[in-house]
Amino acid sequence: MKKSIYWLAISAFIMLVLPWLGVTFVTNDAGMIATIILFFAVNPLYFIIMGAFAGENVKTLWWIPVFSAIFFLAGAWIFFAMGELSFIGYALAYVAIGIVAMLISVFLNKKAQQ
Repeated sequence: MKKSIYWLAISAFIMLVLPWLGVTFVTNDAGMIATIILFFAVNPLYFIIMGAFAGENVKTLWWIPVFSAIFFLAGAWIFFAMGELSFIGYALAYVAIGIVAMLISVFLNKKAQQ
């Protein structure tokens, strides 16, 4: 349970606080670069790492990528454009990345046990 709370706290920070910092403290041109880095580097990497962690115990941790994607969607709608449908596509892509990483982790863990 502690690990779940830990990962949810990290998710809240990355998906809610980092976009807020980018919108609040970074100037217009640099803000666009920061947003692109968040959307195309930081978030996918985080979902890969989180998915690999969740793959260690899929039965109890499968929901972590889903909740992280919900955090992403909330943060994107709050800080960028409320109701923008393209953010749903990003959230679905992030969930897919997390699930693929989770399945790869499960496969590698089973191989290591054999």
